Amino acid sequence: MTTGVLRNPDFLRFLSSHVANELGANISRVALPLVAVLVLHAGPAEVGLLASLQTIAFLVIGLPTGVWVDRMRRRRVMMAADLIRFVLLASIPVAAELGVLSIGMMFAVALLMGLAQVFNDVADQTYLPDLISNRQLSDGNAKLEIVRSGSFLAGPGVGGALVQLLGASRTLTATALGALASVLFLGSIKAPDKPPADTEGSPLLRGIRVGLTYLWRDRLLRMFVASSAMNNLCISGVLGLSVLFLAEEVKLAPGLIGLLLMSGGIGGLIGGLTGGWLSRRYGTARMTWLAVTVGAPFGLLLPMTQADWRVVCFAITSIMLSWSAALTNVGQITYRQTVTPEHMLGRVNASVRFVVWGTMPLGALLGGLVAQQVGVRQTLWVLMAGRLLAFLPLLFSPLPRMRDFTEVQARS
Repeated sequence: MTTGVLRNPDFLRFLSSHVANELGANISRVALPLVAVLVLHAGPAEVGLLASLQTIAFLVIGLPTGVWVDRMRRRRVMMAADLIRFVLLASIPVAAELGVLSIGMMFAVALLMGLAQVFNDVADQTYLPDLISNRQLSDGNAKLEIVRSGSFLAGPGVGGALVQLLGASRTLTATALGALASVLFLGSIKAPDKPPADTEGSPLLRGIRVGLTYLWRDRLLRMFVASSAMNNLCISGVLGLSVLFLAEEVKLAPGLIGLLLMSGGIGGLIGGLTGGWLSRRYGTARMTWLAVTVGAPFGLLLPMTQADWRVVCFAITSIMLSWSAALTNVGQITYRQTVTPEHMLGRVNASVRFVVWGTMPLGALLGGLVAQQVGVRQTLWVLMAGRLLAFLPLLFSPLPRMRDFTEVQARS
């Protein structure tokens, strides 16, 4: 029997757009660099630059995007971003067939896709409260987390199979069609696309300041951001060293390395599947606190990984930390969507993503520099110990004393 948010046809259409988009995005995680390597014979530096160009937009336009999204109809923003992604992705196989594809074009596509993704992500998290009630937000976010984690788990495998079958450049046609399908699903939503929430038309810098100020003044929001920033700083360093650690330190075969790296998707999927039930059973705040405290100690298992039975240490760590991250994301997003006034939600979402995602390139760089000096395994101990401390800001926040975020009323 269908229950909860799945009874809402418009939410099902919104969820379907996520399935198409997330699966396509995770296929392109494999296909895009393979086009650069197999078709254009790009070297490590070029592949690294290609990856960085896909995320640098969060630092470049992350803050003003929140102001702009608050002044636009959110569903139209998502549809426009998906259409741009469709055109950009489709241009690569067309250019390859015509023999005009170049690494410069790949760089441009990666950068423009990143810019479109920033708008899509901010509008996406801002739009959900337009479709469902506050009491359904936790369940709705949990369902979206299932899609994200399931796509993260399945996408690379599907992408690898398609590259083997169709070739790297033609595989991007599938990801382009995923973006187009997302546009069609979003366009089929029956609920009216609400007019812009921010009608003040205040200067850009003032709008950015308003979002950051609101984020700073809400104690729990501030502590959520501090905890997530600390977590991402450490985890991005770990992710940057994981392949090197498993290949050079533990000396595992490539196939096993691939399986271990996929294990995080399992944890995220479990988190998405259990998030709705846990929030209904114990409350969204208690679920979030449980995820933060239970998941933290498992990080210390990862540096113990060896090429024997202790190889499971890596898998257990990945599963538990991804489970914890999925539930924590559901809780944080639900709280943010519950307490933030509608006309400011885009700016607050953008401010959060700017701060939290901004620590990731720094963490990856820091991890590499430390590993160069003291060794990879030793650096993983340092990073995982640091991640263990990421729950401390929340310990001194209202979170341990709360049961449910829906009890908090949005402030005007």
